[in-house]
Formats: sequence, structure tokens, C-alpha cells
Amino acid sequence: MKLLSINIGKERQQQRNDYIETTGIYKLPVNGPVEIKSLGIEGDAICDKKNHGGPDQAVYVYGAADYAWWTQELGKEILPGTFGENLTIGELESARFNVGDYLHIGEVTLQVTAPRIPCGTFATRMDDPQWVKKFRAAERPGLYCRVIKEGMVNAGNEVVIEKYTGETISILEMFREHYVKEKSEASLRRHLDAPIDIRTRRNMEAGSQKLSA
Repeated sequence: MKLLSINIGKERQQQRNDYIETTGIYKLPVNGPVEIKSLGIEGDAICDKKNHGGPDQAVYVYGAADYAWWTQELGKEILPGTFGENLTIGELESARFNVGDYLHIGEVTLQVTAPRIPCGTFATRMDDPQWVKKFRAAERPGLYCRVIKEGMVNAGNEVVIEKYTGETISILEMFREHYVKEKSEASLRRHLDAPIDIRTRRNMEAGSQKLSA
């Protein structure tokens, strides 16, 4: 498995419904080597910092295997960076991963923290008002990651997957559970026992407190 593309986005405006928003979702491949630090790739725009970015969502990864599925589904080629990912990795299928799994790429080590949840910005970028529903139904969410080891990466680097051996939850289960309004105690516990991203953890802790009240 290889790193096919490193993608960086600059701030860009797009018309979303009745207003204009600024986003960094429009990412394009760049020539390496590129340094990945604890908060991601320098120069990569993160405009909605309330919902994106930070140490637990420093890097977004999408796989060429998932892109191939979308190419067939949509009847058109989907190029690296289209979904706003920083790293496009060949043969990667995001639904096969668990929270906590490691990706070793060049000098860098990433740890999977969460699936990507589709939003209106993503739908606008894809020019499809039904995109959120389509992306949810496809269950190919991609992987948000934290940076365990900083360093340089370059397109063509080998990608080595190391499975997490602690308590965890699958990316697919976490993705599906996002849409469940009232989560069970067992589900909350599975989330909180795994090394999930801080935004999800806060939501799960709030849900756990409600159940305990």
C-alpha cells in the first residue's frame, strides 16, 4: 500500500444556500516532501475550527479503493483531494479500520481517531444537495487521524498498517452510531474506552452523564 497523493487546500469561498462561506475543502495534490506536524500540514487551511482540525483531526485520509467505488457509483473519475483529504492512500478502505489503528508513512505515524461525518460544506463542494445522504449510505467515510510522530512524507512512500490492540470501536460502527440519537450505555462505553477524538469524547461523556442522572 502506498501514499498516492498529498493534498493541500487554501482558503476559498463558495456559495452555500443563501450565504457565502470560506472553506479549505478544495484541496489539490502537491509535490513532496511535505512535513506533517501535530496540527497537520502547514499551509493547509482549516476554516471551521469548531468542527474540524485540532490535534485529534490533524490529518484526514481517504483511500483510492473507496474512490474507485465512488467513480463507478457516480460514473465519473474522482481525483485525489476531491473529498478534502490530506492524504490519498492506495488500496485503503476506511470501513475496515478501527479507532486506534496506526498508519506508518515515511517518517510519520498517524493514529485513527474518527470517521468523517458529511456536512453541508461537503455537499456544496460536490454540487449535490443529496450528497450528505449519499455519503452516509455509502459507508466509506475516510479516516481522521492524530499525529503520533511528526516528520516528512512524500508521494510514493510505503504505508504500513499496525492494528491497535487496546479496547476500541470500528470506524463503521462509530459512523453508524453518530446517527443514533439515543445511544445505549454499551455504545457509550465502547466509544469512551477507545482512543476516539476529543469532540466525540465530549459528546459521549455528556450522553453518559444523562444516563447516570
